[in-house]
Amino acid sequence: MNDSPDCPLVGVVATYMPRLSEFSFEPGLVAAVDQHAAAVCDALVPAPRGPLDDRIPAAHVEAAAAIAEAGSGTPPAGRTVRREELSDYVLGFTDYLAEVDWVEPVGHDFATLRLTAVCWLIREYDLLV
Repeated sequence: MNDSPDCPLVGVVATYMPRLSEFSFEPGLVAAVDQHAAAVCDALVPAPRGPLDDRIPAAHVEAAAAIAEAGSGTPPAGRTVRREELSDYVLGFTDYLAEVDWVEPVGHDFATLRLTAVCWLIREYDLLV
């Protein structure tokens, strides 16, 4: 990957990676970021569907997968986060934030938790090498 300043992951890391240091002071932050990381993983790496899934409503399958993966912050074995997909996700997410004129608050809102979770995934999967 090109680690140029134009890469959306570089900007997110520069801004939100320092928030990971808050984990030791705010235990609730760890859980919140973990849930957001799992949600990002679900968005990037959908769970494989099995033969019974055709008979079970998709919403139930997705809910069961989310419950099974919640708290992990990482995709299950055989599913990986790729930097290109994460870059596309971040670009879309930050474009939306710009469209709604989002301003980073003091503390943590949905967007800061999601971007902090992205940083956690970047660090965990060493995506800026």
